[in-house]
Amino acid sequence: MRVLVIGGAGYIGSHMVKLLVEHGHTTTVLDSLVSGYRDAVHPAADFVHGDLADRALLERLLARNFDGIMHFASFIQVGESVTHPAKYYRNNLSNSLNLLDAMASNGGGRLIFSSTAAIFGNPLRTPIDETHPCAPINPYGRTKWMFEQALADYGQACGIQSICLRYFNAAGAAPDGSLGERHVPETHLIPLVLQAAMGKRAAIEIFGDDYETPDGTCIRDYIHVMDLCAAHLLALDHLQAGSGSAAYNLGNGQGFSVRGVIEVAERITGKQIPCRIGPRRPGDPPRLVADAGRAMSELGWRPVNTTLESIIADAWRRECRFL
Repeated sequence: MRVLVIGGAGYIGSHMVKLLVEHGHTTTVLDSLVSGYRDAVHPAADFVHGDLADRALLERLLARNFDGIMHFASFIQVGESVTHPAKYYRNNLSNSLNLLDAMASNGGGRLIFSSTAAIFGNPLRTPIDETHPCAPINPYGRTKWMFEQALADYGQACGIQSICLRYFNAAGAAPDGSLGERHVPETHLIPLVLQAAMGKRAAIEIFGDDYETPDGTCIRDYIHVMDLCAAHLLALDHLQAGSGSAAYNLGNGQGFSVRGVIEVAERITGKQIPCRIGPRRPGDPPRLVADAGRAMSELGWRPVNTTLESIIADAWRRECRFL
């Protein structure tokens, strides 16, 4: 297939491009490089430096008649979204509507959208399936949920077929060590823990150890980045086969605590990781775990890298390239 990957120089997008190329798909990447890296894009992919705000560029690109589009281009820092909401509404929502307008003027098309579990807000129950109410509690989650709703409306009016994939906690790296997380600033737990193991940071701060969980720390559902990418390929195949638009939650269905992540990282790295206990962060629920049963039954998706050990081992292999 001919696939356009928007945000293909970022963390998940670059892993997606790698998988697409390895499966023989003709791949084009559109990325502004605001938070992505040109050297993360597979050399076999065609790279276009540009932004979703550029409607004329989108019109020219979509004239190539791609079989599918994958949209990863969003800002993702929850805290920043609270202090700088305009940045998130402009990029995650307004600029993304440019894409839908360009697709509509080009006759529709197929879109796989990178969404998030943040659309659910504070969970009423766990594990969280697709019937859980959507009540995001920050601008990041709201912009993702608003775009999901806009996508459904454009789908009915303009013939755009879509699948929204709602990630829980993306983690890990390409098993060969060629790609990994490169966020600036880094906010994800596993790379922060590994940086502490390498001595790049003094300690890991645990935000609260008095939650109603077995060890008092928050529990999250970590899913390997390559398993996420595999779900995108299956979602595109699903649309190609004529199935209708849908939304799926993606996670392991397992919960791992902050202390559990640190303990496994210490075993993998062979290093002691210093920690300090800080106050709870506002809006942090005790437990977030996915029910991915619908993706498994309808897409045939099965996560392969389901253990915390395999996720952290791949991330550590990537970090060790920079020792």
